Amino acid sequence: MSTKQDDELAQERLVDLAAEFYDQFAAGEVPHMDIPTRTKSNIVFDEDSNVWVYGDRTSTRTANSVRGARKLLKASYTIEFLVNQLEEDRSSTLRELYYLSESWDNEEAQFKSQDESNQLVEDLEIVSEVTREDFHMRPEESGATLMGPLELREQTRRGEREIHCQKDVGEGGYQIPNNPDTIDFLDHDIDFVLCVETGGMRDRLVENGFDDEYNCLVVHLKGQPARATRRITKRLHDELDLPVVVFTDGDPWSYRIYGSVAYGSIKSAHLSEYLATPEARFVGIQPEDIVEYDLPTDPLADSDINALESELEDPRFQRDYWTEQIELQLDLEKKAEQQALAARGLDFVTETYLPERLSSMGVL
Repeated sequence: MSTKQDDELAQERLVDLAAEFYDQFAAGEVPHMDIPTRTKSNIVFDEDSNVWVYGDRTSTRTANSVRGARKLLKASYTIEFLVNQLEEDRSSTLRELYYLSESWDNEEAQFKSQDESNQLVEDLEIVSEVTREDFHMRPEESGATLMGPLELREQTRRGEREIHCQKDVGEGGYQIPNNPDTIDFLDHDIDFVLCVETGGMRDRLVENGFDDEYNCLVVHLKGQPARATRRITKRLHDELDLPVVVFTDGDPWSYRIYGSVAYGSIKSAHLSEYLATPEARFVGIQPEDIVEYDLPTDPLADSDINALESELEDPRFQRDYWTEQIELQLDLEKKAEQQALAARGLDFVTETYLPERLSSMGVL
């Protein structure tokens, strides 16, 4: 997939933002920038698309106060930096942007914290309707990987290269790039995509040959999944018409990992339709698995109980299945990790647990 047009669009949108400030000055107006109000109360769950989106309320960043003027100044300097970066075909990390601002000639334009610079980049994404990946901005490496029967073409600074995500990679798999839209899917023998929370379970599946035996693409989420991981998962579902299932620990925080893959997150509500895969299904660990397989457990902490009770009210979990499972877990007062399945043997997860669960779900 060519990114030249994406780069040109990103540059055009950024220049247009700067031009708006200029036009406002020329018209005798106080410069301002309107963005959706980024508070939890202005984020709603869209029942039609099954993802988190921003509501109708907006906030105005205006230069009619010192604080507002500083924010627009920082926005202007950041826009200039990003446009130059695109012109030079360079890239940088969010962390580098924070430190780089210290070299800007106007001290008032410098960021006081990385949270401040991160938020500004998100603001620019929202108002320009262009992703930070197309600004050539990237986070620190997430390390998330793919392993399975997928052949792809990747664009790099050294040119294109074709990679098979089993034959051409080591045991660590293929590392997902910051911008998965630079990848072309060439061929595959995948029957389904299995997103796995922990590195230990990912390694167990690969060591046991689960990806090969079941024509499965194993995606390591590496905890709360990065944007690149969620984006490539969505592309695999939408473009290759592949079922997606999510395999996590059996605790409320892991259920939210599933929720972010399927329905998006509050933090990235402006990108839900770009990142979320509402058709993704949860395979486990389920609270009922704790009983059925007599898994080793840990007691629920107060924070776990509060999180579970909150999820009962969360629109992402307003399904009979989730209500039953969460209420069961509250009754059990227990949680279990993926690796708890090893109590039944190292092969149990690949020979028994996943085949039985996936068969019952109609995936196998």
